[in-house]
Amino acid sequence: MGRIDALSIGDVSARTGVSVSALHFYERQGLLQSTRNAGNQRRYPRDVLRRLAIVRVAQRAGIPLAEIRATFDSLPQGRTPTRADWVRLSSRWRAALQARIDQLGRLRDQLDNCIGCGCLSLAQCPLRNPDDAAAERGPGASFLE
Repeated sequence: MGRIDALSIGDVSARTGVSVSALHFYERQGLLQSTRNAGNQRRYPRDVLRRLAIVRVAQRAGIPLAEIRATFDSLPQGRTPTRADWVRLSSRWRAALQARIDQLGRLRDQLDNCIGCGCLSLAQCPLRNPDDAAAERGPGASFLE
């Protein structure tokens, strides 16, 4: 990375609105990479700006950092992610995001039916005890047989 292409951590923070502590965290999580100059100060390549934009958008979509990091592993280091890269990355997240949207829609619909009931029944309330497989075995401690 040439000197003219390198950004200080303060430059990156100012240009992206991401705090210095968040940049340190993202680097520890393997989402960003920096080098050190002769004064032992972090220097980031310019592609870090686009990578940070992708991280922030993905986080707003609810994508866990571990998933973002795994997806970034498919990107080449040393170049700015392109629109084609973004299409490929975002398509990986689309199915998971749609599943979460569907799950939230079902939760919303169940909540509408439950408002005012106040039962919070362990036997019947899908909000209190979703996907209760043990209910089929009857009441009591069925796993301590």
